[in-house]
Amino acid sequence: MRPGARRPDDRPVSVLSQMQVFAARQGLPIDTVVRQELLIVAMIVIAAAWFLGRLVQRYVGPRIRAVLSARGAAPFQQVADYAPRLCGILTSLTLLIGGRGLADYGFYGTVLIAIAIGIAVGRLVYVLCRLVGFGTALTFLFAIFTATASIASSLGGLEPLVTALDNAALRIGSRRISLLDVLNAILVILVLYTVSRFVVQLVGRQIGNSSRLDLSQRVLFQKLAGLGIVIIAFFLGLELLGIDFTALAVFSGAFGLALGFGMQKTFGNLLSGLILLIDRSIKPGDIIVVDQSFGWVNKIGVRAVSIITRDGIEYLIPNEVLMTERVENWSYSDRNVRIHIEVGVGYDCDLKRAQELMLQAAKETRRVLEDPAPNVWLKEFGEFRIEHDILCWIADAEAGVGNVKSAILNRIWVLFTENDITIPYPQRDVNVRSLPPGAAAVLGRPASGPEEGPPP
Repeated sequence: MRPGARRPDDRPVSVLSQMQVFAARQGLPIDTVVRQELLIVAMIVIAAAWFLGRLVQRYVGPRIRAVLSARGAAPFQQVADYAPRLCGILTSLTLLIGGRGLADYGFYGTVLIAIAIGIAVGRLVYVLCRLVGFGTALTFLFAIFTATASIASSLGGLEPLVTALDNAALRIGSRRISLLDVLNAILVILVLYTVSRFVVQLVGRQIGNSSRLDLSQRVLFQKLAGLGIVIIAFFLGLELLGIDFTALAVFSGAFGLALGFGMQKTFGNLLSGLILLIDRSIKPGDIIVVDQSFGWVNKIGVRAVSIITRDGIEYLIPNEVLMTERVENWSYSDRNVRIHIEVGVGYDCDLKRAQELMLQAAKETRRVLEDPAPNVWLKEFGEFRIEHDILCWIADAEAGVGNVKSAILNRIWVLFTENDITIPYPQRDVNVRSLPPGAAAVLGRPASGPEEGPPP
C-alpha cells in the first residue's frame, strides 16, 4: 500500500499501518513496530543521556580541568585540555548503558539505543586517540571501527563476526594464526604503546619536578624508569598475546649473540650514557668543549649527547666519545669562568692611569662578576707596547664569551680616547746606509759613493 492511499471508507492510512506494511515487506518483526510508546521511551533515554552529558561537560568538566592543570606535569596538562569532553562523553555513555538494561524497548528502540551507544564509544575513542597524539586519519578510522563494533555487540551481532575472523586462519608449523589473532595483536600493541607512552611521560615529569634530586640524577632516573616501563610493557604484551616464553629461550642465545655484535656501538653508547649520568661528570646545562665544538649540554640521550653552540648549531656527540676522549668541562665543579683579554698601551702614556681605566671598563660590563673581582696584570714589555692581561669572571658562559670581550674592549676604547691613552701599532725604524744608482736624483739629494750629480 502506497503512502497516502485511502481505505474504502476514505480514511487515511495511519503512520503505524505504513510502518507495519514496510516491516512486513522487509521481513522485520511486525509486533514490535506497532509499540510506538517504546520508541518514545528510547528517544527520551537518549535525549536525557545527551542532555546530562552536556551539563557535566559545561559545569563539571572545567573544574576537573582546573584541578589537573594545577598538578603542573605535562601529561596532566594534556588530559586537562580534553577533560570537559571526556567527562561529558563518559556521562552520556554511562547513562545509555545503564538505561539499556532498565526496560524492554522493543526491536527498534533497542536499535536506536545501540546506535547512540556506538556513537558515544566512537567519540570517546576519538578523543582518547587525539589525547595521545595520533593523526587525524588514524584517529577517525579507530573511532569508526570501535563505533561499528559497539553497535554490533549491542545488537548481538558481534559473535558471528568474531567466529568468521577466527575461522580465517592458516597454520605455520604447529602454530595456528587467525585473522582474529592478528587483530588482537594489533589492538594489544596499540593499547600498550599508548599506555606506556603516557606513563613514561607522567613518571618523567614527576621525577623532573622532584627537588630532592639534582639535574643529572633526575635524568638518570627518568631514563631508568622509561626503560623499566618499556620492559614491563613488552613482557605484558607477550603474556596477553599468549606467546610461550620457552619458545623464546630456544633462540635467545644465538639472537643475543648476533645482536651484541651487530649493535656493539649502540650498547656501548647506552652504557656510556648511564655511566656519565651516574658519576655526574657531564650534566645537562654544563659548558663543555669537545675537539672544536664549544657549547652547553642540552640533553643526554640513549645514543648521544646533544650540544648547542652559540651559533644555534646542535651537535650530537656519541656518549662513547665523551667517555674515551678528552673533554673540557667549564662548569664541572664551578660555573664561574675566567676570561683573559690582552691589551697593549704605548710607552709614553700614564701607565697607572691606563691600568685604572682597564679595570674600570671591566667593572662596568654587565655580566662581569664583582666577586671574584676583575684584575689587571702587566704581562711584559713588548717591542713597541706594554702588554697587559685583563682577568674577569662570568657565571653564564653559555650566554657567550666573545660578547663579553667585545663589550670590555669597546669600553676601553672610549675611556682611552677620553684620557689620551694611545694603543700603538707596530713600528719599524729603517736606516739606509747607501742608495742604488739613480735613487738619489729621485729623492732629491746626493748619493753616497763616487758618483755625483744626476744620472746621464
